[in-house]
Amino acid sequence: MAPSRNEPIDANQVITETSPEGITTIALNRQHRRNAVDGPTAQKLYSAFIAFEDDATQKVCVFYGMHGNFCAGFDLQEFAKLANRDEQYSGPNIAQRVDGRNCGPCGPTRLLIRKPVICAVSGYAVAGGLELSLLGDIRVAEEDAVFGLFSRRFGVPMIDSGSIRLQAVVGLGRALDIVLTGRPVGAQEALSMGLANRVVPKGKAFEEAYEIAKALVKFPQGCLNVDRDSCYYAAYNSNSFIDALSHEFDHGVQIINAESIDGASKFSAGAGRHGSFENKGRKAKL
Repeated sequence: MAPSRNEPIDANQVITETSPEGITTIALNRQHRRNAVDGPTAQKLYSAFIAFEDDATQKVCVFYGMHGNFCAGFDLQEFAKLANRDEQYSGPNIAQRVDGRNCGPCGPTRLLIRKPVICAVSGYAVAGGLELSLLGDIRVAEEDAVFGLFSRRFGVPMIDSGSIRLQAVVGLGRALDIVLTGRPVGAQEALSMGLANRVVPKGKAFEEAYEIAKALVKFPQGCLNVDRDSCYYAAYNSNSFIDALSHEFDHGVQIINAESIDGASKFSAGAGRHGSFENKGRKAKL
């Protein structure tokens, strides 16, 4: 969706749509900057994710970039304005410290989103774009997608959660290789290290991500989200193995009366017998 001739070029830099089945799509739309994020875009992106969290009808988000690129990071032309104290700069103060869940330089990067997010990665997901891709629980990458910390060349540090999320996803050793060298990481290497979860042909990332979202919205949501939360708690917040176990149990047990007993009754009545698992309209034996 390109802006009309009479429309400011960044009038629709973030496009959000919701569906009756509970799938929200959030798209970056700054083709002239390869979807690099400036200040107004960061604020709109942050607001879009907060709105997704707050909408009880929406269960899963698909986050992507339009026009063949996911995101080329923070707009360095905007960064130059900030560095020069240019009055044209209209974005968040990137020197502002973390204050709970406040807006970061690239928008929602200080959030642990409270519901599932699937990132459809095409083209470049570099610098702040790499950090934004790490918001996703699942990353679907096109075969020619490129991840990396290209800002290494310009002395721009990670201040959008990349050093925290990246090592949690791929491990410290692989994270340091990416962080220190700034080198490009192709889709197949990203898949091998867990940075990408699936690799699909060019032009198919959004379609695959949306299919995953359609599968997730069919599951009992309380159980799905409490299990997801336990994973994140163990990765980022737990003090010990016992602490993580306690969190998992205390939150999981609350779901039993709400969903698990009903689910067990359905199983007893014959649903899901013999290891069949329906996905994408076909049944597979587990």
